Amino acid sequence: MAQSTFTILLGGTLTRTERLASQLSGSRFIAADGGMRHASTLGIVPELWVGDFDSTDDALLAEFTDVPRESYPAAKSATDGEIAVEAAVARGATSLIFAGALGGTRSDHAFLHLLRAVAIAEEGLPALMTSGEEEAYPLLPGAREIDLPKGSLFSILGLSALSGLSIENARYPLEGFALPFGSSRTISNIAEGPVRFSLKSGRAVILARPYDLSGA
Repeated sequence: MAQSTFTILLGGTLTRTERLASQLSGSRFIAADGGMRHASTLGIVPELWVGDFDSTDDALLAEFTDVPRESYPAAKSATDGEIAVEAAVARGATSLIFAGALGGTRSDHAFLHLLRAVAIAEEGLPALMTSGEEEAYPLLPGAREIDLPKGSLFSILGLSALSGLSIENARYPLEGFALPFGSSRTISNIAEGPVRFSLKSGRAVILARPYDLSGA
C-alpha cells in the first residue's frame, strides 16, 4: 500500500521553519476553516477546505476561490479539525500532520488536538502536531525514536499513570520508570541527539522544542 501523508491546516500558531518544510515535503493538504491562512505561509494550495467558516474572513475566501469547499453548520457534533481528519482518512491517509495544532487563542482546541492525536495513534495512524517551533508526538506502549537536535528541550506529559517508561540519549535518562499521573518528573529534559522512548503501559504526549537550545 502506498504511503500517503496528509497535513491538516488548523487555526493555531504556525511558523515556517526548515524542519517544518522537511516534515511537510511530499504531503497532501486539507485546510480546516481558518487554518487556510497558513497556506500562503507554506506556499501550498490545499486540495480541500472544510468547516463552518466562522473563522474565515472575506479576504481569505477570495484568495482561495479555486479550492473545493465543504461547508458545515456551526451547530455540529465535530470540530472542523475532526472533519478534516475524516476527509484525509477517506482519501487514504496513512499518517497525519496537524500544522497549527498548538498555541493560538483557543486552549480548548489545542488540548483537544493533543488528545485526538493520541486516539488516532491508538487506531494505528501515526500523528505529529506542530507549530513549526514546537512539536508533539503521541507516546503509547512500545518503542519510538524522535530525531531532535542536541541540546533541545523536550517533556513528557502523562495522560495517565505510566509504567515501564524508558528514555535514552537524554541528559536525564530513565529506565523502566513508573510515572504517577500528574507528576512533573518528566518535564524539561534535554536531548543529546535522537531520543529513544519506550513504554510498557499508559498514554502520554512528548512535547519537543527543537529550536530551543537553552538547555545546551
